[in-house]
Amino acid sequence: QVRLGESGGGSVQAGGSLRLSCAASPNNFWYMNMGWYRQPPGKARELVAMYSGAIIDYADSVKGRFTISRDRTKNTVDLQMNSLKPEDTAVYYCKVVHNGVTTWGQGTQVTVSS
Repeated sequence: QVRLGESGGGSVQAGGSLRLSCAASPNNFWYMNMGWYRQPPGKARELVAMYSGAIIDYADSVKGRFTISRDRTKNTVDLQMNSLKPEDTAVYYCKVVHNGVTTWGQGTQVTVSS
């Protein structure tokens, strides 16, 4: 069973930056499909950025502002979020798809004030 540990998040003013980190365990596999989704208040969960092997998929709304990166040896995925906007306010969830099973992290709140 995959376990996810998230860190980062918090509150920031518009234009600021935050960094989220997610670690997957156990660490004896490579979790090739790993990334971040978010759920804004009152809305459905949506893609932010996701690795599918070597391919990265970004939501159009974050392209040029957010950067996802990974450390294969540690099974960690980071999300660097720059030029944050109030509409980026959401609960951010780490996601792993491994052997056809989807696992979500518990979520971390990101609040951007104007």
